[in-house]
Amino acid sequence: MDEYTTQELMSIFAMQGFSGLSLFSVLLLMALGLAVIFGQMGVINMAHGEFMAIGAYTTYLLSVLSEKHFPGFVQYYFIFAIIVSFLIAGLLGYLAEVALIRHLYKRPLDTLLATWGLSLIMQQSFRSIFGAREVSPTLPDWLLGSYQPTETIDIPLNGMFVLGLTTVVTLGVFFLMYRSSWGLQVRATTQNRLMSGAVGINTKKVDRLTFALGCGIAGIAGAAFTTIASTGPTTGSLYIVDTFMVVVFGGAGSLLGTIASAFSIAQAQSILEFFISGSMAKVITLLTIVIFLMLRPEGLIASKVRK
Repeated sequence: MDEYTTQELMSIFAMQGFSGLSLFSVLLLMALGLAVIFGQMGVINMAHGEFMAIGAYTTYLLSVLSEKHFPGFVQYYFIFAIIVSFLIAGLLGYLAEVALIRHLYKRPLDTLLATWGLSLIMQQSFRSIFGAREVSPTLPDWLLGSYQPTETIDIPLNGMFVLGLTTVVTLGVFFLMYRSSWGLQVRATTQNRLMSGAVGINTKKVDRLTFALGCGIAGIAGAAFTTIASTGPTTGSLYIVDTFMVVVFGGAGSLLGTIASAFSIAQAQSILEFFISGSMAKVITLLTIVIFLMLRPEGLIASKVRK
């Protein structure tokens, strides 16, 4: 670091910090969905990354359709793609819960194996439909370029958009979980399923909608992901470990913990990767998290749940 001037270091930290915010945004969107599923339902969903890929492929398909058949819609399709990605991923998540997950509650190892098998099936489906090569949508002009607050700092516009989208989704999840009657039913079911059923809450319906919501948020993460990287059949599986790491480190079921965890991990990896190799940055980050969890197993912010 001695070869850099103070001004250069400040610029590096600023740009890497914003690069970390872009990674933070995607990780947080992924982790929000997983926190809803894992934290609220206790389901280890190893196919969560593939639901992100569904959102990414949906965005790609809408991009291709817009270019071929509706060229005037190219500048506007992306907003529409976010909504469609949420709906398609959520619908497929609902069907997966009905067909598979509902038979495996209170059997975490079985949910892990079953959803891992589901992820392999989905990956092969992506490969058969879209091919093995990675694909990228054509982004609207308003997502291209950068904002330059100083001569040495460039902030990509797509990163700013993804950060704004993440903020809106996070506030929406917070309102839904803590300020709505449905969120109250979810939290009641989490704390005491038998008592919730006794007072008239349809716990099966809550489970299905909760799983669908988590998968739908992963679909939004997939749409956001297309602004910073290309998508392939195994793209989702590359992010599932980091997403579980965010949820466990933040404290399963804790929204604030998930936000703090995603921010810490993304910033640490982004800044460390500039000065050392990417693999070593991941190793240092993972070791730090492991040591922290050894001292505080409940994570950054623990949720109070009756057993």
